[in-house]
Formats: sequence, structure tokens, C-alpha cells
Amino acid sequence: MTKPKNESTAPSPPEPVDWTGTRAQRVEYPPATTIFAQGDPATSVMYVEQGTVRLSVLSHAGKEAVVAVLDVAHFFGEGCLAGQSQRMATATAMTASTIVVVDKPEMVRQLHARPAFADRFLTHMLTRNIRIEEDLIDQLFNSSEKRLARTLLLLARYGEPEASHRTLPRVSQETLAEMVGTTRSRVNFFMNKFRKLGFIEYNGGLKVHNSLLSVVLRD
Repeated sequence: MTKPKNESTAPSPPEPVDWTGTRAQRVEYPPATTIFAQGDPATSVMYVEQGTVRLSVLSHAGKEAVVAVLDVAHFFGEGCLAGQSQRMATATAMTASTIVVVDKPEMVRQLHARPAFADRFLTHMLTRNIRIEEDLIDQLFNSSEKRLARTLLLLARYGEPEASHRTLPRVSQETLAEMVGTTRSRVNFFMNKFRKLGFIEYNGGLKVHNSLLSVVLRD
């Protein structure tokens, strides 16, 4: 049967990884807890089973930049597989989080032994690289208003089922400013503007509507 043209074709969220037979450790992290710090030994790959994780980088001058906010079904810390001996960023639990920790030798063994798992991990890496390229283009060519709108849509996982009214993990305006590359006052100004236009709403949390996409697409 042909799918109606107006029916959503958005991709489904990734299925949780089956860690059966894998030597892995599950670690519970309360909100605002450091999972690993920039400069720590890079000895394992991690996976967000529950919760939300922020990745940030600190410059030599002491300036912090948020480079990613990860939620369920995302890997991080994979740089160890490419020979990184130290963590390049700090990972912090933004909400109560369950993290699966797989030591590098075990991760390599699983990638060789489980083709389907290896394919999924490769897809993750390619998606991450595409996101990095898009972030760079966004930073170079778009206004802070468009960058903020895109960041909010990404945090809300725009395009996935049920995402049109998804409540975001708790993210401060300071963190949004660091992610967008602007000041907190500018973030506050645009957030108020988006709220008045009905693109976002505050009701026990921040909800992002798909209509916010109009800001990103506007010339």
C-alpha cells in the first residue's frame, strides 16, 4: 500500500544496544557529576543508556565551550579507538544518567565479532562527522539567532517521532550561549522572541515546536 504523502517519514529513534555477552560496566551518575575530565586517560568507550551528557572543552585561557549534548543511544569517548591517549573533552551528566563503560580492548573485540554492531557504530561515527561539519558551517555563516534555533531543534531531536513537542533536558542559558558562541544576554533576547512567536514554550520545562525551523530556513 502506498504511503500517503502527508504521513510522517521521520526516522525512528535508534534501538538500545544489546550488551549481552559484552564485558561492560554500568555506572550511575547523579546530575552535574563529571564522568571524565579533559586530560584524563582515554581507556574506554561509553554509551548513554539513560540520561543526558554534556561534552565541553576548556581552552588554555580558561574559556569553556560546549561541543555536544548527548542523550540516550549515543556513544562518546570513542577517540581512544583512534589512538587518543587522553580525553579531549570533559563529559558531565546533565541529568541522572546510566552510562555503559566498555574498555578499549573489549570494544575492539566486539567490533570485530559483531558485524551488525560494527555497522551501527560506523553509522554513529559518520553521523557525528556530518554534525561537526554542519556545526562548523553554521558557526561560520549563520547569525546567532539562527544558530540558537538550530541548537534548540537538535536538542529536541527534530525530525524524530513525537519530537514536535519534546521537552528538552534542563539546559541553562549560559550553556546555550557556550554552544551557540554568543552571550547569555543575546540568548535571553532570542528565547523571549521565540516564546512570543510561539516557537517554544515554558511549562515545567522547555518545549520546542517544529515551527522553529522557519527561523533556520529564513533568508
